[in-house]
Amino acid sequence: MNIIQPQTFWQRHQFLSLPWTIYRNDKYWIPPIKLDQKAMVNYAKSAFYEHNEVQTFMAMDGNKPVGRIAAIVNYGHQERYNDGVGFFGFFESIDDTEVSRGLFQAASDWLAAKGCTTIRGPVNPSLNQTVGLLIEGFDSSPFFMMTYNPPYYEKLCEEFGFTKSQDMYAYWGSVSILPKVRERWLSVCEHIREETGCTTRYLDKKNFVQDVEIFLNIYNRSLTGTWGFVPMSEAEVKETASFLKYLIIPELAVAVELDGKVVGAVFGMPDYNPRIKAINGSLFPFGFLRLIMNKRGIKNIRVISTNVLPEYQMLGLSLVMLNEFVPAAMKYGIQEAEFSWVLESNKYSRGSLEKGGAKKTKTYRVYDKPIITIDEAK
Repeated sequence: MNIIQPQTFWQRHQFLSLPWTIYRNDKYWIPPIKLDQKAMVNYAKSAFYEHNEVQTFMAMDGNKPVGRIAAIVNYGHQERYNDGVGFFGFFESIDDTEVSRGLFQAASDWLAAKGCTTIRGPVNPSLNQTVGLLIEGFDSSPFFMMTYNPPYYEKLCEEFGFTKSQDMYAYWGSVSILPKVRERWLSVCEHIREETGCTTRYLDKKNFVQDVEIFLNIYNRSLTGTWGFVPMSEAEVKETASFLKYLIIPELAVAVELDGKVVGAVFGMPDYNPRIKAINGSLFPFGFLRLIMNKRGIKNIRVISTNVLPEYQMLGLSLVMLNEFVPAAMKYGIQEAEFSWVLESNKYSRGSLEKGGAKKTKTYRVYDKPIITIDEAK
């Protein structure tokens, strides 16, 4: 077994293609979008890597790839937290401790050379994209932009010495429970509207891209106190907005305004994963059209974000937005929703979801480990 840094076109192709080998017999796996994966590991242009670094590694058994990993230095994280944390992501491996240990050690050594003292992951490549190792909930496919992996990955991580840093949860709910939940909110929401003078509106189709950027900026500013959060750069916001403009449904994106200013936003993303599986992650030549056509045919959504600017978070505006979002989702024909991800430390959101009847269906884990280089280990 040999660990290499993919350099050639063919080696990088092998790195990107490995998941199709690891999951070839797993009916719940959803392939990644191939074009997106290239950018996420900096094999193609990405705004994230304008200010950050990544190095990919691949475990080889002769000429056959059997594992992969990426080591990531997020300088925005270092500036914000000054905690010596570097990251790993895009981890895949056969069920072999020698392979996983070699990959984790290669990533650790590279991060140590960059001045990092702790390795954390998986993040792909940051908390603003996909994050966490699935440790509970292997009986169904993930929703859009959520991770999935074999159960044995938990063992591989812990055998290397990783320990839990934070857990994240996914909650599921049938739309049938929403009318009763909404009834409890109605009088409270009306009171909040009267007291604050707030108004709600849907995403503006005429200024679609501008509104998507506004929503992302709300997300950026509202999560400043969230564990591990690093705001997206202006370039990342624009890049993400240009991607989401094809996927977001205006009727499922609600903003709340005070004095004509957007101070909060909630949006649900249709679960495109069954379609991504049908096109095997390939957008060309016709995959992209198959992905976005007839969006009303998608009956499940992932509620990604309910965010209010910090200075307005104690006014109850999130309830007002959700009160507007529920009938819109029902009118659109949505049948099921996943609320993800929710930090285990976010007791308010977890309590609200559980009281509303949502069920915790999946648990994702982020691991930490102090970096011990191969030389130190000897």
